[in-house]
Amino acid sequence: MANFKRGKDKNIDKEAKIIIIDHEKCKPKTTVYDYLVSKSKLCPKECIILKDKKIEISENCCMVCFNSAKRSPGNAVSVVKLPTNLQTNVTYCYGKNSFKIHGLPTPQPGTVLGLLGINGIGKSTALNILSGKLLPNFGNIDKDVPTKKDIIKYYRGSELQNYFNKIYNKKTKVCVKPQNIFKYVTKYKGQNIQDLINKIDQRNKKDEICEKLQISHLFERNIEDLSGGELQRLIIAFTVMSDADVYFFDECSSFLDVKQRLVVNDIIRGLIDPINWNSDNKAKSKYIIVVEHDLAILDYVSDYIQCLYGKPSVYGVVSNKINVNNGINEFMEGYIRSENVKFRPYELSFKNSLSLESKILDSKQKQIYPKMTKHYESSGFKINIEEGHFHNNEIICLMGENGSGKTTFINLLSQSLSNLSYSHKQQHLENEYSKINLTVEEYMEQKINKSLGDKNFKFMVLNPLNINSIKDIRVCDLSGGQLQRLAITICLGTPAYLYLIDEPSAGLDCEQRVIVSKVIQKWLIEYLNRTCFLIEHDFLMTSTIADTIIVFEGQPGIECKANKPICLKDGFNKFLKNLNVTFRRDPNNFRPRINKKNSTKDREQKLANEYFLFD
Repeated sequence: MANFKRGKDKNIDKEAKIIIIDHEKCKPKTTVYDYLVSKSKLCPKECIILKDKKIEISENCCMVCFNSAKRSPGNAVSVVKLPTNLQTNVTYCYGKNSFKIHGLPTPQPGTVLGLLGINGIGKSTALNILSGKLLPNFGNIDKDVPTKKDIIKYYRGSELQNYFNKIYNKKTKVCVKPQNIFKYVTKYKGQNIQDLINKIDQRNKKDEICEKLQISHLFERNIEDLSGGELQRLIIAFTVMSDADVYFFDECSSFLDVKQRLVVNDIIRGLIDPINWNSDNKAKSKYIIVVEHDLAILDYVSDYIQCLYGKPSVYGVVSNKINVNNGINEFMEGYIRSENVKFRPYELSFKNSLSLESKILDSKQKQIYPKMTKHYESSGFKINIEEGHFHNNEIICLMGENGSGKTTFINLLSQSLSNLSYSHKQQHLENEYSKINLTVEEYMEQKINKSLGDKNFKFMVLNPLNINSIKDIRVCDLSGGQLQRLAITICLGTPAYLYLIDEPSAGLDCEQRVIVSKVIQKWLIEYLNRTCFLIEHDFLMTSTIADTIIVFEGQPGIECKANKPICLKDGFNKFLKNLNVTFRRDPNNFRPRINKKNSTKDREQKLANEYFLFD
């Protein structure tokens, strides 16, 4: 039997380190400043540099200067490890010069573990290993491939030893809600939904779960007739109706509105509630892992967090398990404190830096759209739109449940303001892009050639969205996230007066969502001084860039009303009051956080009629 060793080999994996200086504590006439100035004179190389009364330390400084800086008095200087492409402690490698993952998430029975990381960093690989579909090879591709006994022995002394022992001895049943729901349901094509539910329901909970997820009216349909949101809720129902010991939920919020996301969260949390199993021990034995890019939802559903960092499609590293609030904040900061690793050179923040009150709105640029009504005879749905107005230099966000007519509003708006040019990013992209056989670069040259020659467009849009990394891929071969970035680029690169953007966060990871928010704000508002109508269910994106809100009310799919635009605070409060949910802001990075139902904070905010707390 091969001898597999756990942990890093420091003789092979040399850690990259950098020195971080707190310049507020390292000013002239301070002890640390004088100390570093004296050390800078002892080395012939430019390791410690004094520039404009500011200390800088070269990343390539010699070991003598590095150790001298590390021993600086006070706490103004700190040493931080950088993530490196490790050679040891490999959990799984797909092949020579292929992606590899270091470490694994560690689920704990009776709790919900959240996984947080960008696309291509190994989350799906980790789930495949934990579900037993993929066996860890510890980097041994061709020879000495570990057996199941080797794997259990490898994790001896850790929580994963008991976990894999149950998985490999078939004492544990695993149920997975997959990321790609459209591919998953191809095996059920042509089958009736009610028949499928009756077949899958092992917990005798179908009536309760279908009512909560509002899918009872779909029973007479076949599975291929469902929309994205309906299909997502159905597959979640399939998962939670299964009597399993381990539940994995991979990106449940896609295609769902805020209300539906909160309902799904409560259903997932219910899997570890003894009431739903009629047994305290049974509930405490359930393992649950959730992969989610909506940080407000991940924060709300999880007990613990494990972050994944590294280089997409090259390698991923799984961090240690940590409290959910600290874990998300450390991911936002780009610095894992317990491991002293800085994996991103910048922090992510959700502060709305361009509130409407701070902008100068010219009344001459005010545009009015008329009162409108649309009635669909086939479905019977009716939407009534109040008269409203907008200005240049403004982002108007449309907030409402699925089926309330937001996309219809966008279409009617473009028709009623036919004298104004507009650029429209559609919600569903597959039909438009799936048949395009050109490369991304060729397609962009065809669509937005003029903008490609603009150095500001390159700096403010192309570079942040990392379009250069996909320019040689054919459009029809793009993944969901890559296709979303291309569609956003095409929309922003099309000269127009109005920009109509429908769900730009779909398919994007949490980091890309922040970047897209900043790109829309900087390019359309700060640089072009244009107007943007945005449909978005991710509260983090909405709270970051929205200036005014149009709230949709009524019965989705039957009759709804689009109110006139109101200020950000009033709009959020009105929408959340309808949902009976309160949000607060994290003091460190301003991300919205959902208050637990009936918590002290929840009751206080409802009493004060403040359903969303701003800065």
